[in-house]
Amino acid sequence: MQEYRTKVRLSGRWFVLLMGLIWLTGCNAGKVNYRNGRYHSARDMARIKAAERGRGRGRTSTVKTKTKTAAGSTKMISRRPGARPVAANVSAPIAEVIETARSYQGVPYKYGGTTRLGMDCSGLLYESFAAINVSIPRSSNEQAVWGEPVKPQNLRPGDLVFFGASPGSGTITHVGMVTAASAESVQFIHASSSLGVIENALETDYYLSRFIKAVRPRL
Repeated sequence: MQEYRTKVRLSGRWFVLLMGLIWLTGCNAGKVNYRNGRYHSARDMARIKAAERGRGRGRTSTVKTKTKTAAGSTKMISRRPGARPVAANVSAPIAEVIETARSYQGVPYKYGGTTRLGMDCSGLLYESFAAINVSIPRSSNEQAVWGEPVKPQNLRPGDLVFFGASPGSGTITHVGMVTAASAESVQFIHASSSLGVIENALETDYYLSRFIKAVRPRL
């Protein structure tokens, strides 16, 4: 009888220890799979971590430099070392303008905006050309006559491209600047009303159908 009670007592202790281990394991699993205020399955956590690793690979540091604006004041320009380089045959002033415009990538769209808190399409170009002490017109309609007309097949980095609000429209409502041009593709940077400052391909149906004209800036 005494031996039976001892076995029961020992079995009870092992049961408590076993339950404690299970509880601790459950707590740790909860911590591992708990993210942003909610619990995720192991499969979901694997996807989340893979996405985080992908974002980490694409992240680049920024380097801030000073430049003079057209008004003579000094401002800081954020440059991203990992950004796509400007073609070697592009003039130094135009390369500076393109790099300045690219430093605004990701800035949200804001009508009338000219800062990193918000930027509109013509404001992006106005601020970018200010980096080389060139003052250009503020509105897209005025910018459309600030330069010589260029045929689409002759576009090169630094040229300004203008668009309408709908396919076939002849009224200019949007402007961007060519950042890269080749026989295969023309890339331009602009402040999209839905995506903010971003680079896109001119040859896509959306932009080709709204394209109105292009000009080469007077420098």
